[in-house]
Amino acid sequence: MAAVWQQVLAVDASQLLRENAKAGHPPALRRQYLRLRGQLLGQRYGPLSEPGSARAYSNSIVRSSRTTLDRMEDFEDDPRALGARGHRRSVSRGSYQLQAQMNRAVYEDRPPGSVVPTSAAEASRAMAGDTSLSENYAFAGMYHVFDQHVDEAVPRVRFANDDRHRLACCSLDGSISLCQLVPAPPTVLRVLRGHTRGVSDFAWSLSNDILVSTSLDATMRIWASEDGRCIREIPDPDSAELLCCTFQPVNNNLTVVGNAKHNVHVMNISTGKKVKGGSSKLTGRVLALSFDAPGRLLWAGDDRGSVFSFLFDMATGKLTKAKRLVVHEGSPVTSISARSWVSREARDPSLLINACLNKLLLYRVVDNEGTLQLKRSFPIEQSSHPVRSIFCPLMSFRQGACVVTGSEDMCVHFFDVERAAKAAVNKLQGHSAPVLDVSFNCDESLLASSDASGMVIVWRREQK
Repeated sequence: MAAVWQQVLAVDASQLLRENAKAGHPPALRRQYLRLRGQLLGQRYGPLSEPGSARAYSNSIVRSSRTTLDRMEDFEDDPRALGARGHRRSVSRGSYQLQAQMNRAVYEDRPPGSVVPTSAAEASRAMAGDTSLSENYAFAGMYHVFDQHVDEAVPRVRFANDDRHRLACCSLDGSISLCQLVPAPPTVLRVLRGHTRGVSDFAWSLSNDILVSTSLDATMRIWASEDGRCIREIPDPDSAELLCCTFQPVNNNLTVVGNAKHNVHVMNISTGKKVKGGSSKLTGRVLALSFDAPGRLLWAGDDRGSVFSFLFDMATGKLTKAKRLVVHEGSPVTSISARSWVSREARDPSLLINACLNKLLLYRVVDNEGTLQLKRSFPIEQSSHPVRSIFCPLMSFRQGACVVTGSEDMCVHFFDVERAAKAAVNKLQGHSAPVLDVSFNCDESLLASSDASGMVIVWRREQK
């Protein structure tokens, strides 16, 4: 596989170098492209030549992804940037059918009980030890309870990326709290204020230095997490309530938002403008958004029960509507989570969906246009509240893999996606209102859950 991607790199690089030579770009730009290209391929497909270089690739990508305003690139206004990003798109066009076949081939070539050959599986083994699935997700004790948003719902809670102890949550009281869990006691570091109505959603940038939030006041705001400054306020292009947001995973300069006038917009947060060609209309109010890991596919769910897939143009930010799935007519789709490989047993790219059906739905992504096929469902209580769910962050090396969801029965539910019968693994009780959102920290040692009364509970995994 490494040899194949070395050839891809060579062909792609030679084409770009020819184009840049014609345009008269300096040699330093071409060298920078080659270096970044090698890093991206190394991170996505493993080391290209030296076995020990994967960690260096990963670290350099994270360092280069910081989205401070002085380094944000403008897709719309800088034509020189289109060449490199356009060619980057060509490498990520591999089909989901091919990915699923490769996943199966890797699995079938290994002896029973062996570990999936991925760094995430090795991380899972190191962090979880030799425990069963039920033992590993035996969250019982409360680590801390945050109640600074009491009496107003907390629709979203999220740990920072690759972080064990930094947490944020947004509230319908119009504020966002940034919390630190260590050193003890856990504290609220700062409260971000500025929205004039409830905050419906927020997201961390890849490097955690920026947060973007959406609000019922028809604005999105860009915040600096280090000091809580509001860097920019951006009005919705339709002057409508903003209901959800997500960063484009490859280029955090682009954020996708969904609003109450049924529109999805790709926004350039450095210019505060809508990206040309980056808008599309759904059948209802846009409640949920999720990208696949390469950032090439976007799914959006609305309050009429539909999930749309879009092809995302990496060079321009343009959205092309691809497929539509009616989950259930009239049932709001409140949460979408994407995962390329859940575990050794769930090897296909998957989508996890909440849709006010008293069920949590797991779909298989069957092609590179985002077509969905129902794999199975799990019983929960959800008929009206905007409940969300997540895949566990570590690809498990064990038999089985877990998903976690909130529920209107005031509990947090864990399910094994591959267990045919009795899929429930654990249930956490402690909330006094419907549980709206859940979030793991990076090593699964802590789980945060938020509810409709404004309480946030941080749960601690049992120590064996």
